[in-house]
Amino acid sequence: MTHTPGGSGRRDPERRERIISACLDVIAESGVAGTSHRRVAAAAGVPLGSMTYHFSGMDELLREAFARFSRSVSDRFERRMAEAEDAEAARRAIVAIITEDVFGTRRDLVLTHELYTLAAREPAFRTLTNAWMARSRAALERHFDPATARLLDALVEGLTIHRALDTEPREQDPALVVAAVERLTRPQGP
Repeated sequence: MTHTPGGSGRRDPERRERIISACLDVIAESGVAGTSHRRVAAAAGVPLGSMTYHFSGMDELLREAFARFSRSVSDRFERRMAEAEDAEAARRAIVAIITEDVFGTRRDLVLTHELYTLAAREPAFRTLTNAWMARSRAALERHFDPATARLLDALVEGLTIHRALDTEPREQDPALVVAAVERLTRPQGP
């Protein structure tokens, strides 16, 4: 398909980006299994033919959409850790990441779990999750040794998943998060 200047085929430079955004919305609403070219095109308000013009297939669209999502989450994580001036501020930043940033919305929760599920089956998507984890660990390594950074990264993932899926009230949750971060980052006595 070629774009012609003027008329109904006029060039739309933001169309590809709108399609990627719409894809993330459809995944958040219907899961990867419920995502189709037709649904994404409708959500983006573009003709169905735009899908094949901009993407070679659903795999490419999903990779682009999840790459954008994982970059945005990693960017927020890195900003939070970069703002920490010392180890104490880094501990507070980790608590904030767990209690405020990661899975701050139901949409983020669903998108993350959809990506994890896809990555468990498809190596191409595992590359995205590995890059995401590497960026998180690098941000943590500004303040902590590599082994501690790896444990903290796992703690962030694990506690956010527990917080997001827990059906019990979470009044004690912030205190639990602070205690867990403290245990991993402070030298333990005999």
